[in-house]
Amino acid sequence: MSPAKEDLVVTMLSDLKRALRKPRSERRWGMVIDKRKCTGCYACTVACIAEYKLPPGVVYRPVMEKEHGSYPNVTREFIPRPCMHCDNPPCVKGCPVKATYKREDGIVVIDYDLCIGCRTCLVNCPYGARTYDRGRFYTEGTPVLEAYEKEDFYEYGRRRNRKNNASPIGNARKCHFCTSRIEAGVLPLCVTSCLGRATYFGDLNDPAALVNSVVVGRNVEVLKEHLATRPKVVYIS
Repeated sequence: MSPAKEDLVVTMLSDLKRALRKPRSERRWGMVIDKRKCTGCYACTVACIAEYKLPPGVVYRPVMEKEHGSYPNVTREFIPRPCMHCDNPPCVKGCPVKATYKREDGIVVIDYDLCIGCRTCLVNCPYGARTYDRGRFYTEGTPVLEAYEKEDFYEYGRRRNRKNNASPIGNARKCHFCTSRIEAGVLPLCVTSCLGRATYFGDLNDPAALVNSVVVGRNVEVLKEHLATRPKVVYIS
Protein backbone atom coordinates (compact mmCIF):
# COMPACT_ATOMS: atom_id res chain seq x y z
CA MET A 1 0.00 0.00 0.00
CA SER A 2 1.39 3.39 -0.98
CA PRO A 3 1.80 5.96 1.80
CA ALA A 4 -1.03 8.48 2.20
CA LYS A 5 -0.42 11.82 0.57
CA GLU A 6 -0.12 14.85 2.79
CA ASP A 7 -3.25 16.99 2.80
CA LEU A 8 -2.78 20.10 0.67
CA VAL A 9 -3.77 22.29 3.60
CA VAL A 10 -0.93 20.84 5.66
CA THR A 11 1.50 21.58 2.84
CA MET A 12 0.28 25.15 2.50
CA LEU A 13 0.47 25.67 6.24
CA SER A 14 4.15 24.71 6.14
CA ASP A 15 4.63 27.13 3.23
CA LEU A 16 2.92 29.87 5.23
CA LYS A 17 5.08 29.39 8.30
CA ARG A 18 8.22 29.44 6.14
CA ALA A 19 7.11 32.70 4.55
CA LEU A 20 6.41 34.32 7.91
CA ARG A 21 10.04 33.89 8.85
CA LYS A 22 10.90 36.48 6.20
CA PRO A 23 10.39 40.24 6.51
CA ARG A 24 7.00 41.38 5.25
CA SER A 25 8.62 43.25 2.35
CA GLU A 26 10.05 39.96 1.03
CA ARG A 27 6.68 38.19 0.90
CA ARG A 28 4.17 38.42 -1.93
CA TRP A 29 0.93 36.66 -1.10
CA GLY A 30 -1.08 35.14 -3.90
CA MET A 31 -3.88 32.68 -4.60
CA VAL A 32 -4.57 30.06 -7.25
CA ILE A 33 -8.08 28.67 -7.77
CA ASP A 34 -8.56 25.38 -9.62
CA LYS A 35 -11.87 25.68 -11.50
CA ARG A 36 -11.92 21.96 -12.20
CA LYS A 37 -12.04 21.22 -8.48
CA CYS A 38 -14.60 23.82 -7.43
CA THR A 39 -17.96 22.12 -6.92
CA GLY A 40 -19.98 25.25 -6.19
CA CYS A 41 -20.63 24.22 -2.59
CA TYR A 42 -20.23 27.83 -1.34
CA ALA A 43 -18.41 26.63 1.78
CA CYS A 44 -15.81 29.37 1.28
CA THR A 45 -18.49 32.05 1.01
CA VAL A 46 -20.30 30.88 4.13
CA ALA A 47 -17.11 30.43 6.16
CA CYS A 48 -16.03 33.97 5.32
CA ILE A 49 -19.43 35.41 6.27
CA ALA A 50 -19.33 33.56 9.59
CA GLU A 51 -15.75 34.58 10.41
CA TYR A 52 -16.26 38.30 9.82
CA LYS A 53 -19.95 38.55 10.80
CA LEU A 54 -20.68 40.00 7.38
CA PRO A 55 -24.02 41.81 7.14
CA PRO A 56 -26.59 41.71 4.32
CA GLY A 57 -25.10 42.96 1.05
CA VAL A 58 -21.48 42.44 2.11
CA VAL A 59 -19.78 39.36 0.63
CA TYR A 60 -16.02 38.98 0.40
CA ARG A 61 -15.92 35.78 -1.65
CA PRO A 62 -18.91 35.22 -3.89
CA VAL A 63 -18.96 32.29 -6.30
CA MET A 64 -19.96 33.18 -9.83
CA GLU A 65 -21.60 30.62 -12.09
CA LYS A 66 -21.30 30.20 -15.84
CA GLU A 67 -23.31 27.91 -18.07
CA HIS A 68 -21.74 26.43 -21.17
CA GLY A 69 -23.34 24.65 -24.10
CA SER A 70 -26.96 24.21 -25.03
CA TYR A 71 -29.59 21.71 -23.99
CA PRO A 72 -29.16 18.80 -23.54
CA ASN A 73 -25.38 19.19 -23.51
CA VAL A 74 -25.02 21.77 -20.76
CA THR A 75 -22.29 22.17 -18.15
CA ARG A 76 -21.83 24.63 -15.30
CA GLU A 77 -18.63 26.30 -14.18
CA PHE A 78 -18.08 27.78 -10.74
CA ILE A 79 -15.71 30.71 -10.26
CA PRO A 80 -14.94 31.93 -6.72
CA ARG A 81 -14.12 35.63 -6.88
CA PRO A 82 -12.23 37.13 -3.94
CA CYS A 83 -10.44 40.47 -4.13
CA MET A 84 -7.77 40.17 -6.80
CA HIS A 85 -5.16 42.08 -4.73
CA CYS A 86 -3.83 43.64 -7.90
CA ASP A 87 -0.24 44.77 -8.25
CA ASN A 88 -1.67 47.76 -10.12
CA PRO A 89 -4.92 48.32 -8.18
CA PRO A 90 -7.37 50.87 -9.63
CA CYS A 91 -9.09 51.13 -6.23
CA VAL A 92 -5.96 52.60 -4.66
CA LYS A 93 -5.57 55.26 -7.33
CA GLY A 94 -9.18 56.36 -6.95
CA CYS A 95 -9.36 56.69 -3.15
CA PRO A 96 -9.47 60.44 -2.33
CA VAL A 97 -8.34 60.00 1.30
CA LYS A 98 -5.76 57.23 0.81
CA ALA A 99 -7.79 54.83 2.96
CA THR A 100 -7.13 52.05 0.46
CA TYR A 101 -3.52 51.11 -0.05
CA LYS A 102 -1.25 48.20 -0.94
CA ARG A 103 0.91 46.75 1.82
CA GLU A 104 4.56 45.77 1.40
CA ASP A 105 3.49 42.14 0.93
CA GLY A 106 1.07 43.07 -1.85
CA ILE A 107 -2.20 42.73 0.06
CA VAL A 108 -4.61 45.57 -0.74
CA VAL A 109 -6.27 46.77 2.45
CA ILE A 110 -8.71 49.40 3.73
CA ASP A 111 -8.08 51.66 6.71
CA TYR A 112 -11.57 51.83 8.21
CA ASP A 113 -10.60 54.83 10.33
CA LEU A 114 -9.75 56.85 7.22
CA CYS A 115 -12.48 55.56 4.89
CA ILE A 116 -15.24 58.15 4.38
CA GLY A 117 -17.59 55.77 2.56
CA CYS A 118 -17.56 57.67 -0.72
CA ARG A 119 -17.58 54.35 -2.63
CA THR A 120 -15.27 55.60 -5.37
CA CYS A 121 -13.26 52.40 -4.95
CA LEU A 122 -16.40 50.32 -5.60
CA VAL A 123 -16.78 52.03 -8.94
CA ASN A 124 -13.08 51.77 -9.80
CA CYS A 125 -12.75 48.05 -9.07
CA PRO A 126 -13.25 46.24 -12.40
CA TYR A 127 -13.95 42.94 -10.63
CA GLY A 128 -16.84 44.07 -8.44
CA ALA A 129 -14.83 42.84 -5.46
CA ARG A 130 -15.84 45.66 -3.11
CA THR A 131 -19.06 46.19 -1.21
CA TYR A 132 -20.36 48.84 1.18
CA ASP A 133 -21.50 48.32 4.76
CA ARG A 134 -24.84 50.12 5.09
CA GLY A 135 -25.26 49.16 8.74
CA ARG A 136 -27.91 46.53 8.14
CA PHE A 137 -28.45 43.34 10.15
CA TYR A 138 -30.15 40.12 9.08
CA THR A 139 -32.48 40.21 12.07
CA GLU A 140 -33.21 43.94 12.04
CA GLY A 141 -36.88 44.72 12.50
CA THR A 142 -37.29 41.87 14.98
CA PRO A 143 -37.66 42.43 18.74
CA VAL A 144 -34.01 41.55 19.43
CA LEU A 145 -30.99 41.20 17.18
CA GLU A 146 -29.66 37.64 17.15
CA ALA A 147 -26.58 37.24 19.35
CA TYR A 148 -24.31 36.17 16.47
CA GLU A 149 -24.82 39.55 14.77
CA LYS A 150 -23.51 41.38 17.83
CA GLU A 151 -20.34 39.36 18.33
CA ASP A 152 -16.82 40.74 17.98
CA PHE A 153 -14.70 39.86 14.96
CA TYR A 154 -11.16 40.61 13.84
CA GLU A 155 -10.09 42.44 10.72
CA TYR A 156 -6.72 43.98 9.90
CA GLY A 157 -5.38 42.88 13.26
CA ARG A 158 -8.02 44.64 15.35
CA ARG A 159 -11.07 43.54 17.29
CA ARG A 160 -14.21 45.12 15.89
CA ASN A 161 -17.93 45.20 16.54
CA ARG A 162 -20.70 46.71 14.42
CA LYS A 163 -22.93 47.74 17.34
CA ASN A 164 -23.90 51.39 17.73
CA ASN A 165 -22.97 52.23 14.13
CA ALA A 166 -19.30 51.56 14.81
CA SER A 167 -16.82 51.15 11.97
CA PRO A 168 -16.84 49.29 9.57
CA ILE A 169 -20.42 50.50 9.19
CA GLY A 170 -20.25 53.23 6.58
CA ASN A 171 -17.03 51.85 5.08
CA ALA A 172 -16.09 50.05 1.92
CA ARG A 173 -15.33 46.39 2.68
CA LYS A 174 -13.67 43.52 0.82
CA CYS A 175 -11.58 40.35 1.03
CA HIS A 176 -8.20 40.95 2.64
CA PHE A 177 -6.72 37.44 2.39
CA CYS A 178 -7.54 37.02 6.11
CA THR A 179 -4.60 39.18 7.17
CA SER A 180 -5.22 38.60 10.89
CA ARG A 181 -5.16 34.85 10.35
CA ILE A 182 -2.10 34.60 8.13
CA GLU A 183 -0.03 36.80 10.42
CA ALA A 184 -0.96 34.44 13.25
CA GLY A 185 0.27 31.50 11.16
CA VAL A 186 -3.19 30.33 10.08
CA LEU A 187 -4.39 29.94 6.50
CA PRO A 188 -7.29 32.01 5.10
CA LEU A 189 -10.77 30.61 5.79
CA CYS A 190 -11.52 30.08 2.11
CA VAL A 191 -8.52 27.76 1.87
CA THR A 192 -9.26 25.60 4.89
CA SER A 193 -13.02 25.40 4.26
CA CYS A 194 -12.73 24.38 0.59
CA LEU A 195 -14.12 20.86 0.37
CA GLY A 196 -12.57 20.19 -3.03
CA ARG A 197 -9.18 21.67 -2.09
CA ALA A 198 -9.60 24.00 -5.06
CA THR A 199 -7.96 27.04 -3.44
CA TYR A 200 -4.20 27.40 -3.05
CA PHE A 201 -2.53 30.19 -1.08
CA GLY A 202 1.05 31.11 -0.38
CA ASP A 203 4.07 33.28 -1.01
CA LEU A 204 4.58 33.94 -4.71
CA ASN A 205 8.21 34.80 -3.94
CA ASP A 206 8.86 31.26 -2.69
CA PRO A 207 9.64 28.93 -5.63
CA ALA A 208 9.08 25.89 -3.39
CA ALA A 209 5.59 26.94 -2.31
CA LEU A 210 2.65 24.85 -3.51
CA VAL A 211 0.92 27.95 -4.83
CA ASN A 212 3.70 28.24 -7.40
CA SER A 213 4.20 24.59 -8.32
CA VAL A 214 0.50 23.92 -8.87
CA VAL A 215 0.38 26.16 -11.95
CA VAL A 216 3.16 24.32 -13.77
CA GLY A 217 1.83 22.71 -16.94
CA ARG A 218 -1.67 24.08 -16.40
CA ASN A 219 -3.81 26.51 -18.34
CA VAL A 220 -3.64 29.76 -16.34
CA GLU A 221 -6.40 32.36 -16.62
CA VAL A 222 -6.23 35.94 -15.37
CA LEU A 223 -9.53 37.77 -15.11
CA LYS A 224 -9.67 40.88 -17.31
CA GLU A 225 -6.00 40.58 -18.16
CA HIS A 226 -6.32 43.32 -20.78
CA LEU A 227 -6.75 45.91 -18.00
CA ALA A 228 -3.16 45.34 -16.81
CA THR A 229 -4.15 45.33 -13.14
CA ARG A 230 -1.87 42.29 -12.61
CA PRO A 231 -4.06 40.34 -10.14
CA LYS A 232 -2.43 38.04 -7.61
CA VAL A 233 -5.39 35.68 -7.87
CA VAL A 234 -5.31 33.45 -10.93
CA TYR A 235 -7.33 30.47 -12.12
CA ILE A 236 -6.20 27.13 -13.50
CA SER A 237 -8.11 24.51 -15.43
